[in-house]
Amino acid sequence: MGSADYVYPSTNVERAPRVVIPPPQSSMKSLKYNLKETFFPDDPLRQFKNQTTSRRFLLGLKYFFPIFDWAPSYTLDFLKSDFIAGITIASLAIPQGISYAKLANLPPILGLYSSFIPPLVYAMMGSSRDLAVGTVAVASLLTASMLGNVVNANENPKLYLHLAFTATFVAGVFQASLGLLRLGFIVDFLSHATIIGFMAGAATVVIMQQLKGILGLNHFTHSTDLVSVMRSVFTQTHQWRWESAVLGFGFLFFLLTTRYFSKRKPKYFWVSAMAPLTSVILGSLLVYLTHAEKHGVQVIGNLKKGLNPLSFTDLVFVSPYLTTAIKTGIITGVIALAEGIAVGRSFAMFKNYHIDGNKEMIAFGTMNIVGSCTSCYLTTGPFSRSAVNYNAGCKTAVSNVVMALAVMVTLLFLTPLFHYTPLVVLSSIIISAMLGLLDYEAAIHLWTVDKFDFIVCISAYAGVVFASVEIGLVIAVAISLLRLLLFVARPKTFILGNIPNSMIYRNVEQYLNTSSVPGVLILEIDAPIYFANSGYLRERIARWVDDEEDKLKSSGETSLQYVILNMGAVGNIDTSGISMLEEVKKVMDRRGLKLVLANPGAEVMKKLNKSKFIEKIGQEWIHLTVGEAVEACDFMLHRCSPSPLKEESEAYNKV
Repeated sequence: MGSADYVYPSTNVERAPRVVIPPPQSSMKSLKYNLKETFFPDDPLRQFKNQTTSRRFLLGLKYFFPIFDWAPSYTLDFLKSDFIAGITIASLAIPQGISYAKLANLPPILGLYSSFIPPLVYAMMGSSRDLAVGTVAVASLLTASMLGNVVNANENPKLYLHLAFTATFVAGVFQASLGLLRLGFIVDFLSHATIIGFMAGAATVVIMQQLKGILGLNHFTHSTDLVSVMRSVFTQTHQWRWESAVLGFGFLFFLLTTRYFSKRKPKYFWVSAMAPLTSVILGSLLVYLTHAEKHGVQVIGNLKKGLNPLSFTDLVFVSPYLTTAIKTGIITGVIALAEGIAVGRSFAMFKNYHIDGNKEMIAFGTMNIVGSCTSCYLTTGPFSRSAVNYNAGCKTAVSNVVMALAVMVTLLFLTPLFHYTPLVVLSSIIISAMLGLLDYEAAIHLWTVDKFDFIVCISAYAGVVFASVEIGLVIAVAISLLRLLLFVARPKTFILGNIPNSMIYRNVEQYLNTSSVPGVLILEIDAPIYFANSGYLRERIARWVDDEEDKLKSSGETSLQYVILNMGAVGNIDTSGISMLEEVKKVMDRRGLKLVLANPGAEVMKKLNKSKFIEKIGQEWIHLTVGEAVEACDFMLHRCSPSPLKEESEAYNKV
């Protein structure tokens, strides 16, 4: 970068258009616009404009119940595809549901209950064609961890069960409220890096918890951290059951082999989808024929026949347990929302259709509210089940209905067949599913692209594994918010230079062939100016000026006369930011320099005008582009004598 070959453009400065101050708007109109942009960026009410009352009612019905939108055009071909997909995901949902209920320290039958009612609700209200609804391991682990700190599931199973229903109800109300109030952006505070680290940490914890089933241990720690689990495992080596270990690792090998085969040959996706149910059948037959339950292999036992009993009278809204239920419900609800919406959007992108995040929140919330009143615990859209649904060729949410009907048949007629299912098989199924959440490739990608995101990811992982699930989540969110604050409080500022033979000015560190403008320092502020960053910007601008003057003095080049601030990236400014600009102008005046603004936006100009800053700096020193600002400075440099204020300032500095 240099300044020797810089040539000033020969445009007539006097004819350059001025920056226009936008026409005034009423406070109510501005407030209405800001609220609309905050809560209704997708303008969901647009379809209701200029419609009759009956048409509006129909559109409203379709908005909250999308089934009325796509059901009239449903075809027999769609039914064939959805039926195959529904039966396929049912074969996965039944063993996974039982396994995850055990993980949550709940009766295994609740896993089947939770795969019956919620999918029916989602089929009516959900906007995703590919999401397969059911219980998930992370939410199950969180439920066990947070409720287990207050109530022991073994000592007081009835109260524990009722608290699980209450937490599910709270999660549903919270999720539906976020959707109805258009507050879905709150979930976005869980960054991609946070979710990767948290999910991987939770998966590691879940895998470690399954050592109890794999090794056939009767007593196990209720803590989830690595040290406690390892201590519990290795202080009971004399109680390890080799029969359970052989069964567990055998079925785990089978499950991982089928997954590997299906990944290598995607058209055989059904092989890995059927593997969990196959493992349950084979394991049950093996235990039944060999009477392994008499040799230390633990089994599920009796499962209650029949459909979901009502449970709305079991909800607990009294102290001291209500606080625990609310905390558990909100945390598990947020995690379930983040996973479900992310999964739904991923598959919607593959099939090129759109899902509304706020409508999904309403659907998730409603199905969990209904579920909590029908003996279900928290459900969402798990990735593994949705991936099977997608690969099976589902066309609509009817695949969820087919799955629910298959689970209904199981509840009515087939539950006695699970009596001899060994718990070690359920542990193998959970471990196999959790290994898919250890996304080391995503962590490597974070390290390659953004080291700070990698730190967030590893912090979330370490917090979950070495402390607890709740602490890991708090650490991850805290670091993400810290980064957000750093973005706001420490915005980027950089020097601009002229690209040769053009009127374009760009970052000198990105474009090394740019030329500096003699006597002019051009700075760009790359963020809105708020109270949080105004002090930093004031100091940073002063330091840029000091560095530039020192460089010019050492090289003997033309002394600095003008400082141009490119405001193109400054979308907004508050009163603290305006005060900062006023202070910068005073400092520039004392140093004999002229402050020039370039490309300020409408919102910035409106506030600068109301604060009288435009009068202080002069309208002639506010320009549409950096190029015009440079031309104006050139005009003054070549046609006006050196500023006496500059000479006075230099004389003052020598004293």
